[in-house]
Amino acid sequence: MDNRSRLQLVAAFAVGVLLTLGYKDLYPDLERRFRRRKRVLGRSNSLAAAGLDSNKPIKLEDHEKNRTESKEAIVIPEGIEACVGNTPLFKIKSLSDETGCEILAKAEAEEQGLLTPHSGDTIYEGTVGSTGISLATVCRAKGYLAHICMSSDQATEKSELLQKLGAIVDRVPPAPIIDPMHFVNRARTLASVHTSDPHRPGRGYFANQFENEANWQAHYSSTGPEILQQCSGSLDAFVAGAGTGGTIAGVARYLKAYLPDLKIVLADPQGSGLFNKIKYGVMFDPKEKEGTRRRSQVDSIVEGIGINRVTANFEAGRELINDAIKITDEEASAMARWLVEKDGIFAGSSSAVNCAAAVQLARQLGPGHRIVTILCDSGTRHLSRFWAQAGMDVGGEKNSSRSE
Repeated sequence: MDNRSRLQLVAAFAVGVLLTLGYKDLYPDLERRFRRRKRVLGRSNSLAAAGLDSNKPIKLEDHEKNRTESKEAIVIPEGIEACVGNTPLFKIKSLSDETGCEILAKAEAEEQGLLTPHSGDTIYEGTVGSTGISLATVCRAKGYLAHICMSSDQATEKSELLQKLGAIVDRVPPAPIIDPMHFVNRARTLASVHTSDPHRPGRGYFANQFENEANWQAHYSSTGPEILQQCSGSLDAFVAGAGTGGTIAGVARYLKAYLPDLKIVLADPQGSGLFNKIKYGVMFDPKEKEGTRRRSQVDSIVEGIGINRVTANFEAGRELINDAIKITDEEASAMARWLVEKDGIFAGSSSAVNCAAAVQLARQLGPGHRIVTILCDSGTRHLSRFWAQAGMDVGGEKNSSRSE
């Protein structure tokens, strides 16, 4: 297997772990509820329900063979890396009730592959956190090393979690993409230096999630088919934000082949240029005006989506995107509070943007439509930045440490 194939396999697997881990962070009680419901239904069975007549003799039968066959049919996943994909699609009740549309949410999913375990082979990636966490998790399970470069203005709990997972973390100052010290360029350089150093064990592999097209291909082969199947082929719109652009491109390419009238809508945070790229064909945002930018990438408290360049992954699906909706920080914060108060969903900033855009689209389309969006991050990874500001009124308490 050549290096390109290895990198594509690694990038694809990271997509599934990211979605699966995000799902497990957000909804840890779904399985418990399901099992509890099964027990209750099981206890409600009676002789009559089982079709037995108390006046007739009961015929004893040996069901041990069937029970044994049933047990043999159960497949137990081999390691955490096998617990990837097939995350459920569920209805966000409060948003559906509010809009009259059926708003469904799904966690993302990806697949992955192999390098050489326990050889010193190291995966390098530049990320705002979530993909890095997925890579670090898989590297730990498979015997690789992980070196993650991220901007220093991201939530600190992300880098702390990465370190707990065994990754080396470089928090570099915010910089434009043309700067060699931009977190993506830094990861690329470190991977090259590692591979060329004869005194270091193993080799360095740059995952390159923004430009590696295995990213959108993973969503084409996993997330898209899962959504189509879980909706029984019936949906009117798909809404998602774009960081690398892999999710919206891969899902759009798959779903549009089966549902050509499906509406694909980009959810974009303030400060990102993708909204204007879709609406007007120009990469520009008013906050990009000289002297007005507070951050080097996107002027928003939202992390994970929003960017001011077109990546190879986004370009793969750009022609299929029908519309874009811009969501302000205030709208994202309000949605995050709504989700936790009304539905018990503790969402991260990207998920809040996706849901806010889904609601706006539902109001445009009118009642009776089915809209699918993505819940791609947990609020537990956004405590120190997004939720420090968005969560001021949750629980009736004020956070006096809010940074203005």
